[in-house]
Amino acid sequence: MVNKAFEFLEHSADVYIAAYGRSLEEAFANAAKAMFEVMTDTSKVRPLVKKVIHVEGFDLPSLLYSWLEELLYIFDVEGLVFSKFNILSIYSPASGKYVLDAEVYGEPLDPSRHPLGIGVKAVTYSLMEVVDVPGNCQVKFVLDI
Repeated sequence: MVNKAFEFLEHSADVYIAAYGRSLEEAFANAAKAMFEVMTDTSKVRPLVKKVIHVEGFDLPSLLYSWLEELLYIFDVEGLVFSKFNILSIYSPASGKYVLDAEVYGEPLDPSRHPLGIGVKAVTYSLMEVVDVPGNCQVKFVLDI
C-alpha cells in the first residue's frame, strides 16, 4: 500500500495522477482531491457549501470519469472549489450500472484566497485505470490542461 493519498506522474503534455485508498471510495475521494489540488491549494478551501453528488457509469473507469467530470462541471458552472469529499457508497445494482453517491464540501472560488493553479479543461480516458483490491485500491487518470 502506498502511504500517500495521491501523486502526480510524469506526462509530456497533461496532468497524470495516481490516487490511492484502502477502499475504492477512498481512492475516488483522493482522485477528486488531487484534481482540485491541480486547480488551487485545497488547504485554503473552507467546507462552507455542501453538494450531494449522484453519478453512474457502465464500469468502474466510466464511473471515475463521471465523478470527476461532474465535479469539474460544478466548478465551471457554479464557480465552486472543493476540499472535502465524502463518498457515501459505490455499488452496482441489479441493472449492472455502477453508482456513486457522495457529499462534497467547498466554497466559491475567491482568487484573493485561493491561489490559481493550472486550468483543467477536461477529464480523459487516456491511461485510465481502476484497480479494486481490498486494502490497496488505485485509480489513474489524465487531466487535459
